[in-house]
Amino acid sequence: MNFLIVTGLSGAGKSKAIEFLEDIGYYCVDNIPPELIPPFYELCDTSNDLEKKKVAVVSDVRDRHGKFENLFDALKILDGQGFNYKILFLEAKNEVIIRRYIVTRRKHPLVDIYNGSVINSIEIERNALKPLREIADYIIDTSLLSPFQLKHRISELFLKKSKNMLTVNCMSFGFKYGSPSEANLIFDVRCFPNPYYNKQLCELTGLDDKVKEFVLQKNSTKIFIEKLFSLLDFMLPLYIQEGKSQLVIAIGCTGGKHRSVAITNCLYNHLVNLGYYAGVSHRDIQKS
Repeated sequence: MNFLIVTGLSGAGKSKAIEFLEDIGYYCVDNIPPELIPPFYELCDTSNDLEKKKVAVVSDVRDRHGKFENLFDALKILDGQGFNYKILFLEAKNEVIIRRYIVTRRKHPLVDIYNGSVINSIEIERNALKPLREIADYIIDTSLLSPFQLKHRISELFLKKSKNMLTVNCMSFGFKYGSPSEANLIFDVRCFPNPYYNKQLCELTGLDDKVKEFVLQKNSTKIFIEKLFSLLDFMLPLYIQEGKSQLVIAIGCTGGKHRSVAITNCLYNHLVNLGYYAGVSHRDIQKS
C-alpha cells in the first residue's frame, strides 16, 4: 500500500496538496487526528475497496492545547508495527504564511496560545517541526509556487510512481528571488555569459533555441555540464542505495530565466536518457 502522510507548517498548503493528490487517484482524508492514523492504516491495508491502495492523509502535529507530540507518537507506532509510509512535508517562508492568513482572513491555529503573535506562532511551530522535516521523504517549499505549480510538483512526485523509486526534480531558479529551501543540491551558474545583455535574447527564455545555443555552446558551459553529469552519475546511485525518495537539484542564475533554464533542461534530458524518474520545473521563468 502507498500510504502518504501530508504534514508541515500551518498555512503552507496542506489542504491544497490533498486536493491535488485526490485528483491523481489517492483516497484522501483531511485533518485526521494523529492518534487515528495507525488504526486507519490497518483498516486501509485490509480493505478491498481502495483502488490500487493509494491513501493520503493530512495530519497536524499540534493538538488544541498547542502540544506537538501526537503525530510523533503515531509515527512510532507505525514504525513499531512495521508499516510502510512516506511523509510529504510542506513549508513556506514566514512572510508568505502571514500574507496568506491576511488574505484568507483566518488566524493561525496557535495564535491564541502564544500571546496573539502570528510570527511567534509560526516560529514556535517551525522549530517544533524540525525533527519531522528531517525525516520527511518529500519536502516542498510553496513560498513561490502558484497552485498550478504545486499541482505539477505533486503530479511529478506521485503520479504513476513506484513507492521505492527515486524522483529527481530538476529545478531552475533566480537567486534574486531567493534560493529554494527544499533543494538538496544547488549549483550556481551565474559565472557563465548572460543572454540578458544581448538585445536579441533578453526577452526570450532558456526554452528558446537561440538562448539554448548561446548558453550551451560556450566552452566553459560545456566543461561545466560534463563535470556536472559526471558528479551526478556518481552520486545518484548512492542516494538510491541510501533509500532516498526525492532529490531536488536546483540550478540558479540571476533571474531564473535564461542560463539556469537551459542548463536545467539539459540535465533533465540527461537523467531521462539514463532511465531515471525525473521531473523539470522552472520556478521563476515567468517573472520579469
